Amino acid sequence: MSGYRLLGMARRLGPPVAVMRRPAAPRVVAALGRHGATRVCVVEDMAAEPADGTAAGAARGAASTAVAVHALSELAWQMSAAAVLVPSDREGREIAARVAVRLGSGIITDAVDVFADPDGPVAVQEVCGGAYRVESVVRGATPVVTVACGTTAPAPAPPEAAVEPAVELMRVTLPEAERRVRVVARTRKPDRRPSVAAASVVVAGGRGVGSAEGFALVEKVADALGAAVGGTHAAADLGWCPQDALIGQTGAIVHPRLYIACGISGSVHHRAGIQHAATIVAIDRDPSAPIFQIADVGVVGDLHEVLPALLEELARRRNPAADEAI
Repeated sequence: MSGYRLLGMARRLGPPVAVMRRPAAPRVVAALGRHGATRVCVVEDMAAEPADGTAAGAARGAASTAVAVHALSELAWQMSAAAVLVPSDREGREIAARVAVRLGSGIITDAVDVFADPDGPVAVQEVCGGAYRVESVVRGATPVVTVACGTTAPAPAPPEAAVEPAVELMRVTLPEAERRVRVVARTRKPDRRPSVAAASVVVAGGRGVGSAEGFALVEKVADALGAAVGGTHAAADLGWCPQDALIGQTGAIVHPRLYIACGISGSVHHRAGIQHAATIVAIDRDPSAPIFQIADVGVVGDLHEVLPALLEELARRRNPAADEAI
């Protein structure tokens, strides 16, 4: 979905080219065309081996980042690209920074919008916790912009503009020096939930969940909704959620359609990270919690009672026939 959002912004700057690191099914290519892509470039690492769970497999994964950097830099140079847009997640920011160095260009991070201007592409960023928006440009070479993809919904191109994009294969052979990656540790993520930065639905927990077991309830609700799992500083510091799921002024700034805050009192730091959510639902036992000041829906109660009831209702709505059979 983040690729479709990027294409929607890229269409304002010129005919977009989508770059992928793995072969795409015909239906995916067709969808990219419907969202404006005129070309789809599939990058192939000539020295890659199948990924596995070993340290060597982790090293190959790290090398794939270098492959993406090499491919984007080469394509941007060949096409005199108006801009290079990448998702503003952890890997995307690393790739963007390295591409900017390769191109001798500048980088703008965490943009919430991009539009064309006679002097070049303009990126819109939010500052001071979202209190202001600023417009930034890169002078000179091709600008590199990381985009907070949760800020916009993917928009298909007008029917007359949608085309069947040409698919091209770009084979990359990295110098051995660029493959010298030393892996000191590797942790397999237990799930494939969406990242908080790009998710349209986020369920988050704070100190009020009480324990790691309590936070597991938050994760169950997120899985039932196909949502990302987020947490406050307290939850991350206590080890209940990973650091990359931290939401707030010094963590991720999220823009979901739905944000469910569980056991989160609502510090200024955290509210700065969620205030642009379309709908905020807050669950907390303290009726005077600051989170209720910005919530669209507030539930005053014990989340250990509210969340199980919510899970039951979600299950019932997914299987109405079970109720009829009783």
